[in-house]
Formats: sequence, C-alpha cells, structure tokens
Amino acid sequence: MDYTFYLRKFHLAASEIPEKILSNNGLKLSVEMVLESVALKVYKPEWAGDPQSPLDSEGRIFFSIWIHDEAIRERKIYYNIHALKLRSLKNYKISSRNFAQDFRSEFLEYQKDWPNVSVNYGPLTLMQGWVELKEDDIGKDIHELVQSFLTISPVIDSILNKYRK
Repeated sequence: MDYTFYLRKFHLAASEIPEKILSNNGLKLSVEMVLESVALKVYKPEWAGDPQSPLDSEGRIFFSIWIHDEAIRERKIYYNIHALKLRSLKNYKISSRNFAQDFRSEFLEYQKDWPNVSVNYGPLTLMQGWVELKEDDIGKDIHELVQSFLTISPVIDSILNKYRK
C-alpha cells in the first residue's frame, strides 16, 4: 500500500471539511495511521472516558473512514462507528449492548443514506459499510461520508443523554 498517497488524499479531504461546521457540532477530526491502515476519525472529546486524550481513551465513540491493503484489493473504502468500553465514560451509567440497541433503532431512519451499510455486528461496532474505491474521488467520498455523519452525530448525543448519571 502506498501510505504516502493515501495519507495525502485523506489529509486533503480532511482539509476541505469546514472547521466551523465541525466546531459548531463539537466535533474534531484526525487523520492517522492505525493498524496498517490510513484512517480519518471524527469524534467528540465528550464521547471519551478521557476527554483530554479522546483518541487513546479506553472508552470512546468515534466515526472512522479507512483503507488498507485488503480494502484496496477489494476496491473499497470502509467506514464505521465504534463505541468502545462505554462503561468507562465518566458521567454516564451505560452498557455497550444497550447503547448499540438504542443507536441502531434510531439509525433505521438514516440507514438508506449510507451505502452498503450493516448494523449486524456486536455492540462495539454500531454500524459499518463501504463505498467503492475510486482514487480520483477519494476526497469527494470522504467528504460525503463525513457530511452523513454530521447528520447522525446528534443521535449519539441524544442517546448518551439518556444514560447521564
């Protein structure tokens, strides 16, 4: 995999997402190498057990778009929402299974807007899907996926509020 090529594409796509839109929603964005993949993550520090280190926190919720060798062979870019070890989120009394069930019930309304998506995973992966890999359109596809996530990020906040201590 040409990491330099994909890191550049992902960074360029990230730079085209208006910071004002992210900050108005309390969201942050990161592009990084994770497990031999290039990944873009969208997250809120409040969605982490350690808001000072939300990308490394044991418990956290985040949206991710990534590519790795297998994805390239399959001609896919993957995306998902992870909800990891939610019991460690401070100020909440929450189980991953209940949160996943609540999220998936709400997500049904938006599911049609997400290509090739499935919610048939354990509670740590709330949903996952993919878009066709077209090197010339990576930026556009990433931008569209992030825009779709901006639409459903309030659902995560709403569900978390139900479990606030």
